[in-house]
Amino acid sequence: MNRTIILVIVVVMGVLGISSLFVVTETEYAIKFQLGRIVRSDFEPGIHGKLPFVNNVRKFDHRILTLDTSPEQMITSEQKFVSVDSFVKWRIQDVSRFYTSTQGNERVALNRLDSIVKDRIRNQIASRTLREVISEQRVSTMQEIAKAANIAAAEFGIEVVDVRIKAIELPDDVRESVFRRMAADRQKQSNLYRFQGREEAERISAGADREVQVILADAQRDAQTMRGEGDALSTEIYAKAYGEDEEFFAFYRSLRAYANAFGGSQDVMVLDSSSSFFDYFGSETAGQE
Repeated sequence: MNRTIILVIVVVMGVLGISSLFVVTETEYAIKFQLGRIVRSDFEPGIHGKLPFVNNVRKFDHRILTLDTSPEQMITSEQKFVSVDSFVKWRIQDVSRFYTSTQGNERVALNRLDSIVKDRIRNQIASRTLREVISEQRVSTMQEIAKAANIAAAEFGIEVVDVRIKAIELPDDVRESVFRRMAADRQKQSNLYRFQGREEAERISAGADREVQVILADAQRDAQTMRGEGDALSTEIYAKAYGEDEEFFAFYRSLRAYANAFGGSQDVMVLDSSSSFFDYFGSETAGQE
């Protein structure tokens, strides 16, 4: 019996000893309560003690967390509706304030953070045009949203690390209008390119035609020069030949004249027989006689 009592006492003491210790990791916050009241929240990572049945401990994540918000329609300064899809990087900065403001319910904290961030995004979108929202100013816009949301979320012990817009979608009717305008712009650009191409083609064609004319003119000039040189050489040869034998040259010239004059079978010519044209005919006749 005594042994049984001792065993029970040992077990109870072991359970009480184990329940009086808790471990805090580097990724956790810990809050110690005493009868429902916060008594400490600044625990360092390691093993800590508590009074069983008097103290209880709750732990919260110390890491940066992500809140993926649902898309919501907002309106720009030019009264255009856009659907904005965003996400938030956040973490608990003051765990005691976080617990007292949300009763330690993370869902309540996320709902409040979602409302805070969307209100700031809505204000920024409403103060900008659609072009400014989707342009390079988007980065500075996100920084301003994160700054404003961080100030508001500090009330709940939350730090907003970053806010990012994943997508900005236009309503169907606006999207169609934008697409039509984009198509018109692209068509205008393509027409400009075609016009520039035709202009360049005409310029190249004109240049080629001009070059052809220059080449032909140069060729004709060279041909005329060569022809003139050939005629001059021919005349020189004829002159030399005439100087070598004037009688033979006169005879040869008469033969060519006869060939040209009597080339047709139906040709009829009436000439004086004593004409110099028949000098060689007369000589031939005299020879035959």
